[in-house]
Amino acid sequence: MDINSVKLDDSWKKVLRPEFEQPYMQQLKDFLVSEIKQGKTIYPKGTEYFMALNLTPFEQVKVVVIGQDPYHGPNQAHGLSFSVRPGVAIPPSLVNIYKELKQDLGIQQPSHGYLASWAEQGVLLLNSVLTVCQGQAGSHQKRGWESFTDAVIRELNDQREQLAFILWGAYAQKKGRFIDREKHFVVESVHPSPLSAHRGFFGSRPFSQINQYLLRNGKVPIDWELPALS
Repeated sequence: MDINSVKLDDSWKKVLRPEFEQPYMQQLKDFLVSEIKQGKTIYPKGTEYFMALNLTPFEQVKVVVIGQDPYHGPNQAHGLSFSVRPGVAIPPSLVNIYKELKQDLGIQQPSHGYLASWAEQGVLLLNSVLTVCQGQAGSHQKRGWESFTDAVIRELNDQREQLAFILWGAYAQKKGRFIDREKHFVVESVHPSPLSAHRGFFGSRPFSQINQYLLRNGKVPIDWELPALS
């Protein structure tokens, strides 16, 4: 995969250039080209593969939310973990995130699931796998994306200071196991999925914890209240 031909913010190109030169990235590109040639629909669209990185440049990251796969239904995925496009029904896990946001900070549930305003404030909404085939959950796992997003987390861990990482569920916790907890702040709980949220996600107060940490370290807290869409 040629770093100069992908839509990727310059700050991330500088940090991730060695990763794009790894053989697995060319193999990943070949796999994606093959999927498209077979007529498969891939989400999100190609210009949005790296949307999380493009909306949150490397030096502006304050918080990292680690997701797993993009949504695999029509018009949902647009490159940010847990987020959906405007006008799309709010997925169940995000409904539960909003419930905890209300319980934690008193913020009323918005009418949409579009989280771009969080990303623009420094919340890196990073999925572990950045593409998926329509209607086939997990279909692009173990094709190289996990190695790429491990590199993203590793560079943030190594080069940045006093970041907050949100690890919801066993998958994210395993992916973030190498994060230096002396240097960064880690919030962990079960996943906000309806299957697990009642086992420790509700009441975990991640949003207030993160803002308190940012304030203690002289950073502007996140305004978690999403603006209404026009």
